[in-house]
Amino acid sequence: MERRFSLDEIAQLAGIPKRRVRFYIQRGLVDRPLGDAPRTAYYTARHLEQVLRVLRLQAEGLSLARIAEIVRGGEEQAPSASPGAVEVWTRIVLADGVELHLHAERAGLAPEAVRALAAEIQAALRRLRTTQEEETP
Repeated sequence: MERRFSLDEIAQLAGIPKRRVRFYIQRGLVDRPLGDAPRTAYYTARHLEQVLRVLRLQAEGLSLARIAEIVRGGEEQAPSASPGAVEVWTRIVLADGVELHLHAERAGLAPEAVRALAAEIQAALRRLRTTQEEETP
């Protein structure tokens, strides 16, 4: 069963006021909550991903009007940034001396996929280190 979030939880996880989440919903940037009535309304991981996507695109310098075009047009991602543009990249420390830098939106990866990718890379690194230790006399 998919985890359900309250408006308070979505806002807290995204690091923004509840008012801004409601604004994004009003502008059509984020889907309306699920549930039959306001008191039973709830949000899912998809809602959180939508809010985070809007925040990432804003951080990259896109206007809300352009973000709305992307959301409504079904575009998978914003165009690649031009030189001098500000982009938000994620830096994941996988091990001492090993980092992964990625732009999840442009890579088309949901948060769960990023976590799975990091786990796979860490597992591969452990295998390589074990093999290297076994081969070293």
